[in-house]
Amino acid sequence: MQVGSSSSVFGHGAVEEKGETARLASFVGAMAIADLVKTTLGPKGMDKILQSMSRGNDIMVTNDGATILKSLFVDNPAAKVLVDISKVQDDEVGDGTTSVVVLAGELLREAEKLVNQKIHPMTIIAGFREACEVASAKLQELAMDNSSDPVRFREDLMNIAKTTLSSKILTQDKEHFANLAVDAVMRLGKNPTNLEAINIIKKPGGTLKESYLDEGFILDKKIGVGQPKRIENAKILVANTAMDTDKIKIYGARVRVDSMTKVADIEKAEKEKMRAKVGKIIDHGINCFVNRQLIYNFPEEIFADAGVMAIEHADFDGIERLALVTGGEIASTFDNPSQVKLGSCKLIEEIMIGEDRLIHFSGVQLGEACTIVLRGASTHVLDEADRSLHDALCVLSQTRVDTRVVYGGGWPEMQMAKAIDERATRTPGKRSLAMEAFARALRAIPATICDNAGLDSAEMISQLRAAHADPHTRMGVDVILGKAGDMSKLGIYEAFKVKHQVLLSATEASEMILRVDDIIKCAPRQRE
Repeated sequence: MQVGSSSSVFGHGAVEEKGETARLASFVGAMAIADLVKTTLGPKGMDKILQSMSRGNDIMVTNDGATILKSLFVDNPAAKVLVDISKVQDDEVGDGTTSVVVLAGELLREAEKLVNQKIHPMTIIAGFREACEVASAKLQELAMDNSSDPVRFREDLMNIAKTTLSSKILTQDKEHFANLAVDAVMRLGKNPTNLEAINIIKKPGGTLKESYLDEGFILDKKIGVGQPKRIENAKILVANTAMDTDKIKIYGARVRVDSMTKVADIEKAEKEKMRAKVGKIIDHGINCFVNRQLIYNFPEEIFADAGVMAIEHADFDGIERLALVTGGEIASTFDNPSQVKLGSCKLIEEIMIGEDRLIHFSGVQLGEACTIVLRGASTHVLDEADRSLHDALCVLSQTRVDTRVVYGGGWPEMQMAKAIDERATRTPGKRSLAMEAFARALRAIPATICDNAGLDSAEMISQLRAAHADPHTRMGVDVILGKAGDMSKLGIYEAFKVKHQVLLSATEASEMILRVDDIIKCAPRQRE
């Protein structure tokens, strides 16, 4: 009697990888992803060109970890876990997307060596867990908080913004953009994480340096023909309704008439219907009507006669944001004006940016609202500038909630690694090996920053280790001079929340991948 193979339990076409092979497959996939984004880390990190093979052949030039990983088609399950953590990091704090993937990749690289030394994955996980707790405690102890002193806190925010931007395309004008970002975030009042109030408009032309922050709200639309170009003390009705019924659009319906005058009657009825609708809208006592859909010539004429500025086809995000900023609500029926909440602002006027005309709303109800106008050589540059600025804005708004900061440039990693090493020497058993491995993985972050800047990472890390023997040191990697430098003098700061999130996410992700010892791929359902 022949004993069937183990895979006969599964249906036809299902594949199972067991034990060592499964673990190897997941480690290799995760490390490949980490190596892919590794070169984008730090101020001297390089960019990637992502080209889609679909019809448009869109091209994206970026060094934002989350953007790169989001655009990849990944088949390896472990690699997908890393893509997820970078995405979560992006949503949670906005920056550190590359660091978190690199750290998780290094942890797995170290774990693989330990597994090969016949150390059980659960022992490694226990060691990693403990090391993570030590590192987290150390990070909290190192964090500085200047929120009580507005001047110093603003300096901290400026430094954080400059550090975030220095690894991006905006690094040449980081002073200028850090100022823009800090000003925009400091305007946000009680709810600093609501970035909806900050609108970013991208206009090709000019140089990045010509970007500026404008108070109020700019809508990328033109004002209709023959309408007032400037309105003071505007009352705004924001709506999403069809304003094009002056053409008969009864698809699939047949209307039989016995003379042309009847057709004219139908058209007239349509027009009357439209006129009544516009009348209802004007009865709200407004002088500006913003609609998300088209407004045809006939209603536009009526609006112009009544001295109401009508703006059609306000873009999808723009109108939600406009309603928020002007304090109105989006209406779609106009029968009871008393229940509609109108928006208001002090002045609406047309402005020019480059070649384009846009509508500027100033003195809006939401006082914190502002618009950052980005200029740049091409759309690709602008898209990347937008992503970079978005990262900076996210980090700054998170820092306003959790006001603690730490030095950057690999300083926190060296400090945490040192604390873990000290604990590992006092820990009996094989767990201590895993803890030492965790410390090595942390040191790989400053090492990667050095490698990307073309420096000798081994030499630099040993210099930093020596410097960190002194508990009060502030030495980190200075990529500009290519040696160890004092982080507080260089003004290289990072948000505590970013670092902490990187540490926790990377540990959890690597732990999850370490637990795997079996990969089962289901067979696709066969077509009949």
